[in-house]
Amino acid sequence: MSETLTHPEEDADFISDQDAALRRWTHDTPGPIRIGSDEHRTMFCRMLLDTHDPYRPAVLDWPKLEPDALRRLTSLPIWDIAVQTEGRASIRVQTYANTLKHPLLREAIEMDAGEEARHKVVLSHLVRAYGIELAPEPPYPPPKHAEWAWMFTGYSECIDSFFAFGLFRSAQRSGYFPPELVETFEPVIQEEARHILFFVNWVAWYRKTLPWWRRPWHSLRVGAIWVKLVWDRLAIARGIDANGVAHDSNFLPESREALGDALKPRDMIELCLDENEARMSGYDARLLRPTVVPALARLALRFMKS
Repeated sequence: MSETLTHPEEDADFISDQDAALRRWTHDTPGPIRIGSDEHRTMFCRMLLDTHDPYRPAVLDWPKLEPDALRRLTSLPIWDIAVQTEGRASIRVQTYANTLKHPLLREAIEMDAGEEARHKVVLSHLVRAYGIELAPEPPYPPPKHAEWAWMFTGYSECIDSFFAFGLFRSAQRSGYFPPELVETFEPVIQEEARHILFFVNWVAWYRKTLPWWRRPWHSLRVGAIWVKLVWDRLAIARGIDANGVAHDSNFLPESREALGDALKPRDMIELCLDENEARMSGYDARLLRPTVVPALARLALRFMKS
């Protein structure tokens, strides 16, 4: 990984949409910026703050769905997991923000927490609007280890968002979701792209600021997080939720078949890679991009048949 990134080209390709302010941002300081520097911290904090979309979930217009579209939406085996994930994420991120002294970094992570909480409100309004029944929500207590919980949430989003980008595009392309519903959810999906972009830059900056003798321990903690994340997702794929409760649905395969074009695994991974790149393309090229999950996806493609 390069220690210094060059300034982006002004005419770089960009996939525009109705909300360019959310998708496109360039830091106002020209020239190379050293990863781990104070200016790097300012850059990734300002990216998150400056691209905030002030929409209010209470005024979102939930479109009336035709019977087939409503049946498809309500049959998805994702709503309990989605609502609870956002509920846990918001309290974990806010708890870590409360420990910070640097005002700009704290402001940015508090905004991250607020957007996670808003995602939960959006999902809650959706399930209410379309009569989707949810299991009772568990409590969301503040985590005892704030930094660990923040990192666990960030790395978790790096995995989940990568696949969500592809599933969302597949659902849009196939017509599984009507255009009006896609338009309503688009800001939520793009906010997740901003969150993981912010997080991977925070990780790189944070590691550079650690004394050399603390970095091995940090690496061990990150490794432990990845092991737990993989274990949790294998459990979900077997139909077991985060609380150890078994479900009938095989979440990942069934969601892939239901949401989109019934794409083959190779086609879906390629779509996820394309969407990940597209959603990151409008932000300052000096910001680091997520690399681990895309690299693993490309590695998987090498072992898959065409």
